Amino acid sequence: MNYHLTLKSSNAKTGPIPVSTTSAKTCPLECPFNNANQGGCYAESGPLALHWRRVTSGERGTSFDSFCESIAALPEGQLWRHNQAGDLPGSGSSIDVAAMRKLIKANNKRLGFTYTHKPLTKKNAAIIAESNAAGFTVNLSGNNLSHADKLADANVGPVVSVVPESTPEKTTTPAGRKVVICPAQTRDNVSCATCKLCSRSNRNGVIIGFRTHGTGKKKAELTANGE
Repeated sequence: MNYHLTLKSSNAKTGPIPVSTTSAKTCPLECPFNNANQGGCYAESGPLALHWRRVTSGERGTSFDSFCESIAALPEGQLWRHNQAGDLPGSGSSIDVAAMRKLIKANNKRLGFTYTHKPLTKKNAAIIAESNAAGFTVNLSGNNLSHADKLADANVGPVVSVVPESTPEKTTTPAGRKVVICPAQTRDNVSCATCKLCSRSNRNGVIIGFRTHGTGKKKAELTANGE
């Protein structure tokens, strides 16, 4: 599987930070936005979709070991986002623990963050918790706010969730957890580069909500509403 690192993102919401793209083969079928299921993944449209397909086919990108070398070469303290498309190392539902530990090591003294839809099996949960403790932040991706509560109950890492487009800027989950809509979606002058909220593994239980967006928004709305 190929990995690609863009040293300076041109995405206004991300800001000019390094971002990576990983083969779609890493995406688990448990993700409802997977095209094998309902679909609605934001990365399946526009220029990102074209780029992602080329990484998946092997036309772009490099090996995992070379990718880790590139991460280790980033300046200390550098904020970077892993996987604008794709998931954690390992095919489908399983996380490759050895590969994940290489990535954690490469990220040492850097501010890497990412998101995962990999299921919380005992093995997956353990390496995700290890990653968060070591400074490489892995956010658990909720399909809706009820699902986000279940992920938060697992206590292995911070949680984000897709939410309907109409969700107010501040709300709560069914269990009463605080939800804050991604600031890059609510303010014109905010990006991942300036916000950094998703890079914090300890957010005191605050869940970040991402309003549905992209050409697959209608499909995503169904999942965000728990349908």
